[in-house]
Amino acid sequence: IREAGPKAFVGYSDITALHEAFAVRAGYSTLHGPMVAAGTFLSDPRTQESLRATLFTPESVRTLGLDTARTLAPGRARGVTLGGCVSLLAADLGTPHARPSARGGLLLLEDVGEEPYRLDRILTQLLRSGWLDGVAGIALGSWAECGPYEGIRAVLLDRLGDLGVPVVEELGFGHSETALTMPLGVSAVLDTEKNTLTLDVPALR
Repeated sequence: IREAGPKAFVGYSDITALHEAFAVRAGYSTLHGPMVAAGTFLSDPRTQESLRATLFTPESVRTLGLDTARTLAPGRARGVTLGGCVSLLAADLGTPHARPSARGGLLLLEDVGEEPYRLDRILTQLLRSGWLDGVAGIALGSWAECGPYEGIRAVLLDRLGDLGVPVVEELGFGHSETALTMPLGVSAVLDTEKNTLTLDVPALR
């Protein structure tokens, strides 16, 4: 991959493992975005346009977030984006090429099919391992098929609300009806006053 040069790599869910591998082992930025054969991409124009614009006019896609975005913990932070499916990030802990921590980063988290008690276990594992020490801010996407959102939100608030960093929920990425394309490995600002993620530079050059 390194010899071939940078490519536009797009995907989400289990693809989180490859996002992390390309970031840690090759130093590449990637795109947390929809698979083009998936139902979400085929049926949702906003999902289609987000990916199209990111790939072909990346300078036009600098501020990311849907109207659903809300503040879970207030603040403003700058860092380099990373993340993806939280269960995959937890599963990567302790493996030979795992990212040592999310320190200094803006962490994007989402998942599917994980009930609140399992999300509690996953987030607790990340906390107890020290992986979240020094994280600059957290953006939360969708939690499809994880149960009623009130219960999920209570877990997210309990596990992440006391970190002392800005946390935005329902930003609009992941296993959701509209899945925005979110660049990973790009410097950005997370702002809970506007509930947006703003890239310092275009996702692709």
